[in-house]
Amino acid sequence: MKELQKRAMKVLENNWKDGFSIPCEALYPFQWNWDSGFIAIGLAHFDMEKAIKEMETLLDAQWENGFIPHIIFHTESDSYFPGADFHCSYLHPSAPKKYKSTGMTQPPVAGFALQELYKISKDKENILATIEPLLNKVYKNHEYFYNYRDLHNEGLVYIYHNWESGTDNSPLWDDIFSTMQSPEFTFERRDTTHVDASQRPSKKEYDHYLNIIEIAKTHNYSDQKIAELSPFLVQDPLFNTMLIKSNESLLELYKIIGNHEEKIQKLEVWQAKSIKSFNKKLFNKELGAYIHYDLRNDKPLNYVSSSSFTPLYAGIPTKENADILIKTMMEKFGKDHQYLCASFDPTSERYNPKKYWRGPVWINVNWILYNGMKKYGFTEISERIKNDSVTLVEKFGFYEYFDARKSEGETGYGGNNFSWTAALIIDMLNDN
Repeated sequence: MKELQKRAMKVLENNWKDGFSIPCEALYPFQWNWDSGFIAIGLAHFDMEKAIKEMETLLDAQWENGFIPHIIFHTESDSYFPGADFHCSYLHPSAPKKYKSTGMTQPPVAGFALQELYKISKDKENILATIEPLLNKVYKNHEYFYNYRDLHNEGLVYIYHNWESGTDNSPLWDDIFSTMQSPEFTFERRDTTHVDASQRPSKKEYDHYLNIIEIAKTHNYSDQKIAELSPFLVQDPLFNTMLIKSNESLLELYKIIGNHEEKIQKLEVWQAKSIKSFNKKLFNKELGAYIHYDLRNDKPLNYVSSSSFTPLYAGIPTKENADILIKTMMEKFGKDHQYLCASFDPTSERYNPKKYWRGPVWINVNWILYNGMKKYGFTEISERIKNDSVTLVEKFGFYEYFDARKSEGETGYGGNNFSWTAALIIDMLNDN
C-alpha cells in the first residue's frame, strides 16, 4: 500500500501547475471546481501548503454574487472544447475581470474539503486561522445558491446544465434531452482526440450541452432568466447532498472558531429546510432510492444511479431509509461479479459499463459512499467500496473511471494519471 500511495503522490505532483492542479494532462488542462476540493484532500496528507493554495486559487475566482465557476481558465490552451472564448463569462456583471471561466458551477464540495484539511492538519489552531477567510467565501457561495437557485424556497437548489451535476452524460438526462430541440453546432471536439469516442458523450448530446449554454449567454447568465427559460432545470440529489454536507462542515467549523453567530443561525435554517424537503420530495420509496426532480417538466426522474446513495454522506436519510438504500444498492449494484459502485443502475437497459457517467465506477463517488456508509455503521460495505477502489487502481492505474464488471475490465477509461483518483485513494489508504 505504501508503494501505491507513493505513486498517487507522484500523480498529484505532476498535475500541480503553480497554484492549482489540473485533473490530468491533455484532456483537462484547466482548474475544475469540484476536482480541486477532492484534490486538496489528497494533497493535505503530504503537502498542506499546496492543499490550501489549491482552495485559495479556486475561491479567488469567485464572482461578486458568490457564484463559483466550474472551470477556471488560468492558461491559454486549445486542447479543450468548449473553452473560455465559447463560454464568455464576462457577460455576467458579477464575473471577475481577473479570470476567464465558465458561467456554470459544479457540486459545492469546498465546505467539506476545508473541514477535511482541518481534520488532517496537525496544527489545528494555525489551520483554522488560515481557512477562516476561505470559509467565509464558501458561506457566500451557499448564500448565492439559496438566494438564486432555490426556485420554490424549499431548500433544494437547481442546476441548469448537466455539467453542473458533475455526472455529465448520465442516462438520467435522456428524458430531458428528448424534450429539447437543439440546433446542430459546428465545432471540433478535443476530448475524442485523446480518448476513444465510444467512451465519451455523443455529438448529439454535445449539441444539447452547447444549446443550454447559448441560451444562458443570450441572457448574460442571468439567474432569473435561466430559471425562466433553460430547458434543463433539475434538483439533483448529489448536488444538494454536497451542499448540505458543506453546510454541516461550515456549521461545525464556525462553532469551533467562534464569533459567527449570524452565519450559524442562517446555516441552521437552511439545513433544516433542505433536509426536510430532500426526504419529502426526492426519496422514492418504491424504487428504494433518492431520485432527481425535473423542475422544467415538473416530474420526478425515477432512475437509480450512484447519486441516489450519496445522501448517506450528509446524514440525510433516516435509519429506516438508509436500510432501504443499502438493500437497493446491494441488489442492483453489489453482485459478486461487480465492483462497487457503478454510476448507473446495471439492471437498466440504459446502462453502459464503458461510457463515462452511463455506468462506470468513479473513485470520487466511491469516496463519498465510503464515508457515508461509515457514518451509518455499514462497515462491511464501506470496506468493500474502499477495497474495490484500491483494487481497480492497483490493477489498471489512476484512471478517470473504470468498468464495474469484474470479468470484463481490461483497463481503466478516460484520462490516466487522474488527480482526484490519486488524491482520494491517498485519503482512503490513510483512513484506518
